[in-house]
Amino acid sequence: MTITKKHIFSLMIILIIAIGAISIASAYTGTGFSHNVPSSKYSDMSASDILNQYQNTNCHVEERAVCTQVVDGDTIYLDNGEKVRLVGVNTPERGVEGYIASKNFVQKLCLNKEVGLDIDDSKNHDKYGRTLAVVIVDGKNLNEMLLKEGLAEIMYMPPSEFYPYDWANGNTPVANTHTSSSGSSSDTSSSSGSGNYIGNSNSGKFHVSNCDSVGKMAEKNKVFFSSRDEAINQGYVPCKRCNP
Repeated sequence: MTITKKHIFSLMIILIIAIGAISIASAYTGTGFSHNVPSSKYSDMSASDILNQYQNTNCHVEERAVCTQVVDGDTIYLDNGEKVRLVGVNTPERGVEGYIASKNFVQKLCLNKEVGLDIDDSKNHDKYGRTLAVVIVDGKNLNEMLLKEGLAEIMYMPPSEFYPYDWANGNTPVANTHTSSSGSSSDTSSSSGSGNYIGNSNSGKFHVSNCDSVGKMAEKNKVFFSSRDEAINQGYVPCKRCNP
């Protein structure tokens, strides 16, 4: 049989269709995580209704900006041009069951509102250049809320300042814990006065000298304090991992 241009053209069309079908079948689904939380679950709830169910986090707000776009349940854009990947959690990708519910949840709490970021000191950005951080909404940890609502799975990828298993298990310390135990906190300060504390001038946090975060800290960012009170008086806040 003589092969004509018409035959070649037809074969090319068939090949293009076949490649397209394969691409669709193998579309990126991340880890494959999905959930069956209905997308309508939060439709009758206000952002306040949701936030009031959670206690304040002790995560430290290092940056504030307005959320201008929600890509999915774990990625948002800010009005300063920053793209943020919620650290420690993973939500369903587009086209996977649960994608809409997770995205809608984050939109309700964040979109067109000012949010705070507690940026991961151990690893500030991922390989795509996105800022890795806890997103804080009205004093509440959004990453933690996604896990407890069943809208996300844990994605712990060390090195990381944050340990998301604590969020999922409900062991995350909250801000009022320190208020209720102010007496013991004061005792700790005086007894630790002779200890060595190391601050990070980039993050504004301070640590005990043997904290994992200190080993990953750039030398140029290290600030040394002789006491806990000295660090606090200079505006530094305690690390949540070593709790100095």
